[in-house]
Amino acid sequence: MIRVLLGASSLLALAACATGPDYARPAAPPATTGAFVSAGPAVDTAATTNDRWWQLYADPVLDGLVADALAANIDVRVAVARLERARASLRERRGDRLPQATAGASATYGRLSAIQRPPGVAQEDWTIDLGLDVAYEVDLFGRVGRGIEAARGDLGAAAADADAVRVAVVADTTRAYADAASAAERLAVATRIVALLDQALRVTRSRQEVGMTTGLDTARIAALRNQRQAEVPAIAAERQAALFRLATLTGRAPAALPEIAAARDTTLRLDRPIPVGDGAALLARRPDVRAAERRLAAATARIGVATADLYPRISLGGSVGSTSTGVGNLFGAGPLNWLLGPLISWAVNPVQARARVAGAEADTQAALATFDGTVLTALEETETALSNYARVLERRAALQAARDQAAVAARITRAQQREGQIDSLAQLDAERTFADTEASLALVDAEISRAQIDLFRALGGNWSA
Repeated sequence: MIRVLLGASSLLALAACATGPDYARPAAPPATTGAFVSAGPAVDTAATTNDRWWQLYADPVLDGLVADALAANIDVRVAVARLERARASLRERRGDRLPQATAGASATYGRLSAIQRPPGVAQEDWTIDLGLDVAYEVDLFGRVGRGIEAARGDLGAAAADADAVRVAVVADTTRAYADAASAAERLAVATRIVALLDQALRVTRSRQEVGMTTGLDTARIAALRNQRQAEVPAIAAERQAALFRLATLTGRAPAALPEIAAARDTTLRLDRPIPVGDGAALLARRPDVRAAERRLAAATARIGVATADLYPRISLGGSVGSTSTGVGNLFGAGPLNWLLGPLISWAVNPVQARARVAGAEADTQAALATFDGTVLTALEETETALSNYARVLERRAALQAARDQAAVAARITRAQQREGQIDSLAQLDAERTFADTEASLALVDAEISRAQIDLFRALGGNWSA
């Protein structure tokens, strides 16, 4: 009895062992966790990104559309399904710690030989077998434990992937809404420019009728007016395309998009500095970085799973069953049989087992390289978004100054042309310059909105399960 107890205690002690390396989260290089080199006055590095950054635009319609997208978007639904699949896989691996039971039953009719046939049994008869096998694997070398660790890493990666899909869907939804709004504003600007050119065309025609100018000047003004009019349908088509994209992102058919989604006619604007934090906060927040880290953890655990195959598997189990030639004596004392004891199985092929270990180690090295690359890509995308945002703001300031001067010049030339101080060609040049700067300013406002959304997308949001 003492030997049995000592053996059992030794078995339990060994069961706590695990093969393969223990996982440790890789540390990011210090240079990747400091302040962003492209941070400027338009961003706030002292504050972290808002969890629900789209609410900074203070647009209830946008808030509702984002909520719809998170609930009904097809990509989000696929990501959630994959997350549930990963949860199921983890439950399956955890089930390996429990005893495994197999029940079986069979009934056959046939001829038994004289040797097989017990005394008093007919030569041809039914044979009925019932059995129950129960086995419990003693996880001496951590195969089951490491498998659970790997499944837990896969689950974390699937959760981070789902977060990445949500970040992308929110950004795409916000951008589609912003594109529709900025297209509406650009459409209003284009229409206003056409109206101004119509006015200039009427004045030029009046002057032509009294002989103060020629038909060439009228034709030039008309050509510029028609050129700007031709831009109106193209902008309207852009707006419709953005609304159709918005409908798809929110899980709707284009005809089912609420009318209020198309009501905004001004570009989304955020005049406050954007909270961005620093590199350390970015790497902790970005879903793709978290997914790469969890895949590295899973790959490390699988080294332990492969290493455990170098050692034997020990199971404790038993079986109980009955074989009879009739249902009546199936559960009698005679045909009942049972077995109880340990089972040791060992696939003695070290070449294949060590090859699997080497393969798992190579997968881990690849996962580590992927993690490092993901960190660098995250920083690259964020720095690029910060730089683009700063440059587009500079461009907007220069265009605003140019637009203001062009507006003054256009008003002066209109007055001078009415008084006959300048010819129509000078007025045409002033009108063309004003139209170009007005359209460019509306276009750069749309670019600012996209640059803000790209920056928020690069910052990764902050999703919690």
